[in-house]
Amino acid sequence: MDHFIQLVLSGLFVGSFYALVALGYSMVYGIIKLLNFAHGDIYMLGAFVGFTVLSAGAGALGGGLLALIAIMIIAMIATGTFGVVLERVAYRPLRSAPRLSVLITAVGASFALEYGIAVAFGANPEVYQISVGAGSLDLAGAHLTYAQLAMMVIAVVLMVALDTLVRKTRSGRAMRAISQDPKACLLMGVNVDRVISRTFFLGSALAGAAGVMAGVYYGKIDFLMGFVIGLKAFTAAVIGGIGNLRGAVLGAVVLGLLESFGVAYLGSEWRDVFAFGFLILFLTVRPTGLLGERVTERV
Repeated sequence: MDHFIQLVLSGLFVGSFYALVALGYSMVYGIIKLLNFAHGDIYMLGAFVGFTVLSAGAGALGGGLLALIAIMIIAMIATGTFGVVLERVAYRPLRSAPRLSVLITAVGASFALEYGIAVAFGANPEVYQISVGAGSLDLAGAHLTYAQLAMMVIAVVLMVALDTLVRKTRSGRAMRAISQDPKACLLMGVNVDRVISRTFFLGSALAGAAGVMAGVYYGKIDFLMGFVIGLKAFTAAVIGGIGNLRGAVLGAVVLGLLESFGVAYLGSEWRDVFAFGFLILFLTVRPTGLLGERVTERV
């Protein structure tokens, strides 16, 4: 029983990383039907922004939870701003272009960001010099470190805040309206470009927060760290029903749990095979995802 609870906790922890990144995929796709394959690399950018801030202000920031929150806020602002610039420069001019052109642009942006970071910081991994706290919390015989607990709480707070913004605020209503009919929103006086930019900011900021969390927890970052987690977050968004924010979180939790149990019983070498193999099998049964709805594509 202790082993089972430990696997559940590990799955929920990994799922929280996937969820923060998957939300960005779902938000952007839900509004403009764009698969932003550079999104995983924005997660990587957040990790490097956090590393830069930590290196520059190590004495002032110190260590611990407050330092983590400060670094995360700065990284979220930086990656959110980058997401807005990326949308304005790379995606907005192609909004009426064929989908293949936009897809190629997204892949190009991904590679440009990866190797831009490699040129700026080098290809070798960088080390995060910060500790959230030693020790662990015992839960029915299972162990959850204070670092894991702190980051899971932060992830949940961010996800709840986003869900509240989308469902309860005027900006959120505009996002949901544009996802249904952008042309009607234009006729009603909604500034569609501004709402789309805001969506990119929020999604990129969450990915940046996840990148900082990954750097703090795993201790090392590199310029390719966003590739696999970007694909897995996209997998989580599809499993949950891409375009549905709560579905993205649910899909991330499902994927995290499946990976946790799969690694425990099949071995770590099967981690990625298990994750992507499950996606293929799942979509043959439910193509729209867990919470997705079957819709016709707008023309």
